[in-house]
Amino acid sequence: MTHRHALTTGTLFALAAGLMWGLVFVAPVMLPQYPAALLSFARYLAFGLIALPLAWLDRAALRELTRADWIEALKLAAVGNLLYYLFLAAAIQRAGAPLPTMIIGTLPVVIAISSNLRDHARDGRLPWARLAPSLVLIALGIAAVNHAELARDAGTGTHTGVDLGRHALGALLAVGAVVCWTWYPLRNADWLRAHASRSPRTWATAQGVATLPLAVLGFAGFWAYTLVAAGEAGDFRMPLGPDPLRFVGLMFAIGLFASWLGTLCWNEASQRLPTTLSGQLIVFETLAALAYAFALRGEPPGPLAVAGIALLVVGVAWALGAPRPAAGTAAAAVEAPH
Repeated sequence: MTHRHALTTGTLFALAAGLMWGLVFVAPVMLPQYPAALLSFARYLAFGLIALPLAWLDRAALRELTRADWIEALKLAAVGNLLYYLFLAAAIQRAGAPLPTMIIGTLPVVIAISSNLRDHARDGRLPWARLAPSLVLIALGIAAVNHAELARDAGTGTHTGVDLGRHALGALLAVGAVVCWTWYPLRNADWLRAHASRSPRTWATAQGVATLPLAVLGFAGFWAYTLVAAGEAGDFRMPLGPDPLRFVGLMFAIGLFASWLGTLCWNEASQRLPTTLSGQLIVFETLAALAYAFALRGEPPGPLAVAGIALLVVGVAWALGAPRPAAGTAAAAVEAPH
């Protein structure tokens, strides 16, 4: 395969991964009446069920994992899957999709900074002077989209004190999602480096299997809670809620396309592209999620929102385009399962 062909094919795989990963931002918008906890448990229940046949095919390699490996897989599944999506879904339901999507879009830079502080002796250091301008651009981009969203609310007559509180809470929950998905890839990369002889595919499958019992327990626990707090739950009916076909369809679509096929496409891209380039192409996820959000609204983004999105893209590209002495944890992080 020629270098140019590898770059083209890798970029197309990265684009496909971003388009599928962007789907995770759609469900909270399309199912606003469903609690965020239920969306998180159901999404990973679906993913866990999808992982079972993959685990059967990879059963010989999975048997080689130790008890400590499975405990680590459970931790990664709890924080990087269930808790992350709980925060993200709750943020989107409170602040709308664009602002949380922008905040999540800072992940490549946040991970790079965390790696700089945590692993610079092992992996080399990104130049702080090169990171500073990117942080300013990203902050300006988030501020612009935040202002555009608040102005939109004001224009539709929903800009009240209560809505401002929900908007701020949504932004805070999105920050919580960033914290979860900063911890996850760094910790995941630690395991992969400590077990270089193990297959990343097997490790991804192990995390899918580990997610399943956690999702089952969470789903059952939420169901029990709705039975105890029936008055508070109102007319919501477990286990599938008021729109079961859409709910089940979306959960399995996200489990299949975002959690499995998207990661597969990303791994294909990572094998063909330089790490500095693949890190920048994660922005495809942010752009896809924003496109889906505005499409569901039935309206294009305004000039201020477009400017904010452009600032975010430039800021991320600026940071990840900085030279680095050695391949770092931030690079390994972008190859982790989403």
